[in-house]
Amino acid sequence: APPVLPVLVLACDRSTVRRCLDKLLCYRPSAQRFPVIVSQDCGHAETARVIASYGDAVAHIRQPDLSDIPVPPEHRKFQGYYRIARHYRWALGQVFRTFRYRAAIVVEDDLEVAPDFFEYFEAALPLLRADRTLWCVSAWNDNGREQMVDVSQAELLYRTDFFPGLGWLLLAELWDELEPKWPRAFWDDWMRQPEQRRGRSCVRPEVSRTMTFGRKGVSHGQFFDQYLKFIKLNDRFVPFTQLDLSYLKKDEYERSFLPRVYSAPEVRVEELQGNRRRDLGAVRLQYSGRDAFKAFAKALGLMDDLKSGVPRAGYRGIVSFVYRGRRVYLAPPQDWTGYDPTWS
Repeated sequence: APPVLPVLVLACDRSTVRRCLDKLLCYRPSAQRFPVIVSQDCGHAETARVIASYGDAVAHIRQPDLSDIPVPPEHRKFQGYYRIARHYRWALGQVFRTFRYRAAIVVEDDLEVAPDFFEYFEAALPLLRADRTLWCVSAWNDNGREQMVDVSQAELLYRTDFFPGLGWLLLAELWDELEPKWPRAFWDDWMRQPEQRRGRSCVRPEVSRTMTFGRKGVSHGQFFDQYLKFIKLNDRFVPFTQLDLSYLKKDEYERSFLPRVYSAPEVRVEELQGNRRRDLGAVRLQYSGRDAFKAFAKALGLMDDLKSGVPRAGYRGIVSFVYRGRRVYLAPPQDWTGYDPTWS
């Protein structure tokens, strides 16, 4: 029997959760195989009414602990991040402990999904189970703005050392590992620390399978106006379950991806910006050191922040993107030895 893969929607006080739920229910191929569980924090009455209006199409669970969380005085303005971490812990506990599912897709109430969202995760689940060097599958490309992706290659997937979140799949075994040490706040950056990642990677798409419409939230629109609202949402259905995704297994991936990157001719950033040397096809821009990475990323419109030394969408320090219509690999030297967590 095909696996049952629930979608956990984390909601709070956004009645616009309707936009998220409408697309999930519109695109899901089977209510039995993809049950939707909406976990609501905050006790917001209007949002609760919206969720209730879906009747049996979704399961509505409510986080019981709505109390204030004691936080250090310097974190008073971050109370929202503490609440989110508490809600995640409770909701994931419900999915894996109470309902006893073996895997789950996690989305937040301000995400809209692509037509092949379910197809993508269904196809990636066996890969996640088979390859212990993977710990998540994400629907999100941090550098997925329309002019920076190849929409003609919507089937293209990558490995990334950066935890992207924003629509992601995890196994119950990972929750067994994370739950006992789950943080009190800033759970996503905590996931990006070496102690949690433990050298593992996620799968991410060339073209995002989610987009966010939630400008208003605990981060007060940080990144939204600059990057997030420009993310291209895939609109072409890719039959992922009919494709061979074994190229994403670690050994196979490194046998093909790394030679492709390091055989690409090296160019200077000025040549890229001046749109010169078009005849070369895919090219490589080499950086050594944190400041060089950040300068190149800024110059080319990539997200330039690093978490525990890992660049967004990066694999072994390499970030793949499209610039002025051609493939570019922003890459460290070939003798790269690992991330430096002091780069931030």
